[in-house]
Amino acid sequence: MGLLLWSVFSQAQAAWTVNMAPGATDVSHAVFDLHMTIFWICVVIGIIVFGAMFWSMIVHRRSTGQVAAKFHENTTVEILWTVVPLLILVAMAIPATKTLINIYDSSESDIDIQVTGYQWKWHYKYLGQDVEFFSNLATPAEQIQNKATKGEHYLLEVDQPLVLPVGAKVRFLVTAADVIHSWWVPAFAVKRDAIPGFVNEAWTRVEKPGIYRGQCAELCGKDHGFMPIVVEVKSKADYETWLGERKVEAAKLKELTSKEWTLEELVARGDKEWTLEELVARGDKVYHTTCVACHQAEGQGLPPMFPALKGSKIATGPAADHLSIVYHGKPGTAMAAFGKQLSEVDIAAVVTYERNAWGNNKGDMVTPKDVLAIKQAESK
Repeated sequence: MGLLLWSVFSQAQAAWTVNMAPGATDVSHAVFDLHMTIFWICVVIGIIVFGAMFWSMIVHRRSTGQVAAKFHENTTVEILWTVVPLLILVAMAIPATKTLINIYDSSESDIDIQVTGYQWKWHYKYLGQDVEFFSNLATPAEQIQNKATKGEHYLLEVDQPLVLPVGAKVRFLVTAADVIHSWWVPAFAVKRDAIPGFVNEAWTRVEKPGIYRGQCAELCGKDHGFMPIVVEVKSKADYETWLGERKVEAAKLKELTSKEWTLEELVARGDKEWTLEELVARGDKVYHTTCVACHQAEGQGLPPMFPALKGSKIATGPAADHLSIVYHGKPGTAMAAFGKQLSEVDIAAVVTYERNAWGNNKGDMVTPKDVLAIKQAESK
């Protein structure tokens, strides 16, 4: 009978999605087991306490002629209601402490990844591998604006997921560049606050390939709900292939940004001569990935916090001033510096797009060489 009841309750528990999920790591399983153990202890205590209470209320009701006992103290009862709860708490504390120590033991990691929160995206840097990238929301604006049917992973999809290998112990160094965020992936039982100027550690080891999703769990501004987390766990062979490809891309970018290029070298190297149309097309994509949250789809902004770009003095003024604000940001305002967030091509493209979209129609362009010139000047 007991086994039958346990089987029924187990199936009901598995289907009851309100409950905590077991997760995909040993730590998440330990947290789930601890959660369920304490839950059932509380259920048993509740049954005993409320059972005794209702039994006393029914059996000793006044209508049966019961007379209340009169006594000053009962040492035995006082000892029992002190010792029994203490033993219960100790029984719960032992596995809880063991799990907590395991959660915070990030030593002997195989891979170290720095996770940095920005408004409203995540930056991942594989320490010692020269691989880093931003992860932005990939849900189309049409779905957000209710102009298209929402997809299966609405607001939980990104352009570049964090990639991890199966079976490796991965240490996360979590921080932020602007305000407080919180990096949370429920399946890993990992949730760490990302605080500017501080580094919080966490770790995971995933034994099953797949895609795992999370979100920022700290209110961080108007688009707090638009900075999802997607982690793709690959086999070790697939991970090494992916990492090798990213290293090649990083090496090419590092060559461009670190060397003091002369005009003659750039020409000899065969750098692409971008046309206005090409930059505007690329800038459209960059703008709607990086800038649209603040300045809006039609450049109308959200004044006064996020000024309009449509017809603005910046977007229709000197190109050098426009480029400087995008590259350096504007201290004391919500305008962040994108010099270290975007490539030379993307910065040039988005500035060119802003100067030629929404009726601005300046007809001029900023090239990647213009952006590179700023980097070269500041590195001297």
